[in-house]
Amino acid sequence: MHELSIALSLLDVAAEEAQRQGAARVLAVHLKLGPLSGVIREALLSAWELAREDSPLAEARLEIEDVPLAIVCPACRAERPVESLQRMCCTECGTFSAEITSGRELELTALEIAP
Repeated sequence: MHELSIALSLLDVAAEEAQRQGAARVLAVHLKLGPLSGVIREALLSAWELAREDSPLAEARLEIEDVPLAIVCPACRAERPVESLQRMCCTECGTFSAEITSGRELELTALEIAP
């Protein structure tokens, strides 16, 4: 389960940044997560709970923003969401596209810290 190593890395980064900012506590870690990131949301949340237990960030929450999968349609020349991972087609005209514009994210976007 590589989600545990990701959770541990997030905790390390959050702790380092909190220390750099002179914060006493980290309240929450905010993350963007796409369906093509290779990370299972539920597994990451479970790993987070396990990883933070005996850490200085034991009370910090993990807030995950799900990022939808989107493509650029070569026919419409517009960014469109896709219906599913198995059907990478424009929802308007049905044209296949391999040009993915979002959905690969695994990005730490913000920390909520307290003095």
